[in-house]
Amino acid sequence: MKRLYKGIADFFRFIRPPRRYNLAVLLLSGVFLGLLGVTLHISRATSYLTDDPAACVNCHIMAPQYASWKRGSHGRFTSCNDCHVPQDLVRKYAYKAYDGTRHAFMFTFKLEPPVIQMHAPGQRVVQENCIRCHGDFMETTLAIAGTAHGEGRRCWDCHRDVPHGRVNSLASAPHARVPTPEPVRLPDWLADRLGAEQDAPSSDPRPRAD
Repeated sequence: MKRLYKGIADFFRFIRPPRRYNLAVLLLSGVFLGLLGVTLHISRATSYLTDDPAACVNCHIMAPQYASWKRGSHGRFTSCNDCHVPQDLVRKYAYKAYDGTRHAFMFTFKLEPPVIQMHAPGQRVVQENCIRCHGDFMETTLAIAGTAHGEGRRCWDCHRDVPHGRVNSLASAPHARVPTPEPVRLPDWLADRLGAEQDAPSSDPRPRAD
Protein backbone atom coordinates (compact mmCIF):
# COMPACT_ATOMS: atom_id res chain seq x y z
CA MET A 1 0.00 0.00 0.00
CA LYS A 2 2.87 2.37 0.79
CA ARG A 3 4.28 1.76 -2.67
CA LEU A 4 0.91 2.71 -4.16
CA TYR A 5 0.77 5.97 -2.19
CA LYS A 6 4.35 6.72 -3.15
CA GLY A 7 3.56 6.07 -6.81
CA ILE A 8 0.57 8.43 -6.71
CA ALA A 9 2.63 11.14 -4.99
CA ASP A 10 5.41 10.76 -7.57
CA PHE A 11 2.86 11.06 -10.39
CA PHE A 12 1.44 14.32 -9.05
CA ARG A 13 4.94 15.71 -8.51
CA PHE A 14 5.72 14.81 -12.12
CA ILE A 15 2.67 16.56 -13.62
CA ARG A 16 2.81 19.59 -11.29
CA PRO A 17 3.99 22.67 -13.19
CA PRO A 18 6.90 24.80 -11.95
CA ARG A 19 5.92 27.20 -9.15
CA ARG A 20 6.26 30.28 -11.35
CA TYR A 21 3.37 28.98 -13.51
CA ASN A 22 1.01 28.17 -10.63
CA LEU A 23 -1.16 31.27 -11.09
CA ALA A 24 -1.44 30.83 -14.87
CA VAL A 25 -2.34 27.16 -14.50
CA LEU A 26 -4.90 27.98 -11.82
CA LEU A 27 -6.57 30.62 -14.01
CA LEU A 28 -6.62 28.40 -17.09
CA SER A 29 -8.02 25.52 -15.05
CA GLY A 30 -10.78 27.78 -13.74
CA VAL A 31 -11.67 28.95 -17.26
CA PHE A 32 -11.72 25.36 -18.53
CA LEU A 33 -13.90 24.11 -15.67
CA GLY A 34 -16.23 27.09 -16.11
CA LEU A 35 -16.66 26.43 -19.83
CA LEU A 36 -17.19 22.74 -19.11
CA GLY A 37 -19.88 23.56 -16.54
CA VAL A 38 -21.68 25.93 -18.92
CA THR A 39 -21.55 23.36 -21.71
CA LEU A 40 -22.99 20.65 -19.46
CA HIS A 41 -25.74 23.01 -18.31
CA ILE A 42 -26.74 24.18 -21.79
CA SER A 43 -26.74 20.64 -23.19
CA ARG A 44 -28.70 19.33 -20.16
CA ALA A 45 -26.13 16.58 -19.87
CA THR A 46 -27.49 15.23 -16.57
CA SER A 47 -30.85 14.49 -18.23
CA TYR A 48 -29.19 11.66 -20.16
CA LEU A 49 -28.63 9.80 -16.90
CA THR A 50 -32.39 9.40 -16.48
CA ASP A 51 -35.07 7.49 -18.40
CA ASP A 52 -37.02 10.65 -19.21
CA PRO A 53 -37.97 10.63 -22.94
CA ALA A 54 -37.74 14.45 -22.91
CA ALA A 55 -33.94 14.06 -22.93
CA CYS A 56 -34.17 12.70 -26.47
CA VAL A 57 -35.47 16.02 -27.81
CA ASN A 58 -32.65 18.08 -26.35
CA CYS A 59 -31.52 17.87 -29.96
CA HIS A 60 -34.29 19.31 -32.15
CA ILE A 61 -33.78 16.93 -35.07
CA MET A 62 -35.16 14.08 -32.95
CA ALA A 63 -38.52 15.84 -32.56
CA PRO A 64 -40.32 13.71 -35.23
CA GLN A 65 -39.16 10.52 -33.52
CA TYR A 66 -40.36 11.87 -30.17
CA ALA A 67 -43.74 12.86 -31.62
CA SER A 68 -44.34 9.53 -33.36
CA TRP A 69 -43.41 7.63 -30.19
CA LYS A 70 -45.60 9.80 -27.95
CA ARG A 71 -48.66 9.54 -30.21
CA GLY A 72 -48.23 5.83 -30.92
CA SER A 73 -49.07 2.72 -28.93
CA HIS A 74 -45.57 2.49 -27.44
CA GLY A 75 -45.94 5.96 -25.94
CA ARG A 76 -48.48 4.64 -23.43
CA PHE A 77 -46.29 1.88 -22.05
CA THR A 78 -42.60 2.53 -22.76
CA SER A 79 -39.88 5.14 -22.59
CA CYS A 80 -37.19 5.59 -25.23
CA ASN A 81 -34.70 3.70 -23.09
CA ASP A 82 -36.97 0.66 -22.88
CA CYS A 83 -36.24 0.04 -26.56
CA HIS A 84 -32.96 1.77 -27.37
CA VAL A 85 -30.76 0.94 -24.34
CA PRO A 86 -29.66 -2.40 -22.80
CA GLN A 87 -31.52 -3.12 -19.59
CA ASP A 88 -28.82 -4.47 -17.29
CA LEU A 89 -27.19 -1.71 -15.25
CA VAL A 90 -23.56 -1.95 -16.44
CA ARG A 91 -24.35 -2.29 -20.15
CA LYS A 92 -27.02 0.39 -19.89
CA TYR A 93 -24.72 3.20 -18.76
CA ALA A 94 -21.78 1.99 -20.83
CA TYR A 95 -24.01 2.13 -23.92
CA LYS A 96 -25.42 5.52 -22.90
CA ALA A 97 -21.88 6.90 -22.62
CA TYR A 98 -20.82 5.43 -25.97
CA ASP A 99 -23.94 6.36 -27.93
CA GLY A 100 -24.39 9.76 -26.26
CA THR A 101 -20.81 10.77 -27.09
CA ARG A 102 -21.31 9.62 -30.68
CA HIS A 103 -24.56 11.57 -31.04
CA ALA A 104 -23.13 14.70 -29.45
CA PHE A 105 -20.16 14.64 -31.82
CA MET A 106 -22.31 14.08 -34.92
CA PHE A 107 -24.93 16.70 -34.04
CA THR A 108 -22.35 19.30 -32.99
CA PHE A 109 -20.45 19.03 -36.28
CA LYS A 110 -23.57 18.56 -38.45
CA LEU A 111 -22.62 15.04 -39.53
CA GLU A 112 -26.09 13.53 -39.19
CA PRO A 113 -27.41 11.92 -42.39
CA PRO A 114 -30.53 13.29 -44.13
CA VAL A 115 -32.38 10.09 -43.17
CA ILE A 116 -31.75 8.99 -39.59
CA GLN A 117 -31.26 5.26 -39.25
CA MET A 118 -29.99 3.05 -36.46
CA HIS A 119 -26.41 1.89 -36.69
CA ALA A 120 -25.57 -1.77 -36.15
CA PRO A 121 -25.07 -1.67 -32.34
CA GLY A 122 -28.38 0.18 -31.96
CA GLN A 123 -30.19 -2.39 -34.11
CA ARG A 124 -28.90 -5.22 -31.94
CA VAL A 125 -30.09 -3.47 -28.79
CA VAL A 126 -33.57 -2.76 -30.17
CA GLN A 127 -33.97 -6.32 -31.45
CA GLU A 128 -32.94 -7.62 -28.04
CA ASN A 129 -35.56 -5.43 -26.35
CA CYS A 130 -38.29 -6.38 -28.83
CA ILE A 131 -37.80 -10.02 -27.90
CA ARG A 132 -37.49 -9.14 -24.20
CA CYS A 133 -40.95 -7.56 -24.19
CA HIS A 134 -42.81 -9.63 -26.78
CA GLY A 135 -40.97 -12.96 -26.74
CA ASP A 136 -43.51 -14.69 -24.50
CA PHE A 137 -46.25 -14.02 -27.05
CA MET A 138 -44.36 -14.86 -30.19
CA GLU A 139 -42.24 -17.96 -29.57
CA THR A 140 -44.00 -19.77 -32.40
CA THR A 141 -43.72 -16.75 -34.70
CA LEU A 142 -40.01 -16.40 -34.01
CA ALA A 143 -39.46 -20.06 -34.75
CA ILE A 144 -41.32 -19.80 -38.04
CA ALA A 145 -39.52 -16.59 -39.00
CA GLY A 146 -36.18 -18.17 -38.18
CA THR A 147 -36.76 -21.09 -40.52
CA ALA A 148 -38.52 -19.12 -43.25
CA HIS A 149 -36.31 -16.04 -43.46
CA GLY A 150 -32.98 -17.15 -42.03
CA GLU A 151 -30.74 -15.40 -39.54
CA GLY A 152 -30.44 -11.62 -39.39
CA ARG A 153 -34.14 -10.89 -39.83
CA ARG A 154 -35.20 -7.90 -37.69
CA CYS A 155 -38.63 -7.35 -36.17
CA TRP A 156 -39.07 -4.05 -38.03
CA ASP A 157 -38.43 -5.73 -41.39
CA CYS A 158 -42.12 -6.64 -41.14
CA HIS A 159 -43.42 -4.20 -38.51
CA ARG A 160 -42.16 -1.15 -40.39
CA ASP A 161 -44.55 1.38 -38.89
CA VAL A 162 -43.71 0.55 -35.24
CA PRO A 163 -43.22 2.82 -33.45
CA HIS A 164 -41.91 5.74 -35.54
CA GLY A 165 -43.54 5.21 -38.93
CA ARG A 166 -41.77 5.18 -42.27
CA VAL A 167 -41.18 8.91 -42.75
CA ASN A 168 -37.86 9.72 -41.08
CA SER A 169 -36.15 12.16 -43.43
CA LEU A 170 -35.02 15.44 -41.88
CA ALA A 171 -36.51 17.24 -44.90
CA SER A 172 -39.83 15.37 -44.97
CA ALA A 173 -41.82 17.74 -42.76
CA PRO A 174 -39.61 20.62 -41.63
CA HIS A 175 -42.54 22.78 -40.48
CA ALA A 176 -44.62 20.07 -38.81
CA ARG A 177 -46.08 20.94 -35.42
CA VAL A 178 -44.32 18.63 -33.00
CA PRO A 179 -45.42 18.33 -29.34
CA THR A 180 -42.71 19.34 -26.92
CA PRO A 181 -42.28 17.85 -23.44
CA GLU A 182 -42.33 21.27 -21.78
CA PRO A 183 -45.09 23.92 -21.81
CA VAL A 184 -44.52 26.94 -24.02
CA ARG A 185 -42.97 29.80 -22.03
CA LEU A 186 -44.11 33.18 -23.29
CA PRO A 187 -42.17 36.38 -22.54
CA ASP A 188 -43.83 38.52 -19.86
CA TRP A 189 -44.68 41.33 -22.29
CA LEU A 190 -46.42 38.91 -24.67
CA ALA A 191 -48.33 37.16 -21.89
CA ASP A 192 -49.53 40.56 -20.56
CA ARG A 193 -50.62 41.65 -24.02
CA LEU A 194 -52.53 38.45 -24.70
CA GLY A 195 -54.20 38.70 -21.31
CA ALA A 196 -55.25 42.31 -21.99
CA GLU A 197 -56.73 41.36 -25.36
CA GLN A 198 -58.77 38.56 -23.77
CA ASP A 199 -60.10 40.91 -21.06
CA ALA A 200 -61.01 43.72 -23.50
CA PRO A 201 -64.71 43.96 -24.60
CA SER A 202 -65.46 42.74 -28.09
CA SER A 203 -65.58 45.41 -30.80
CA ASP A 204 -67.65 43.29 -33.18
CA PRO A 205 -70.63 45.49 -34.29
CA ARG A 206 -72.75 42.55 -35.39
CA PRO A 207 -75.69 41.71 -33.09
CA ARG A 208 -75.29 38.57 -31.03
CA ALA A 209 -77.94 35.87 -31.16
CA ASP A 210 -79.14 34.95 -27.69
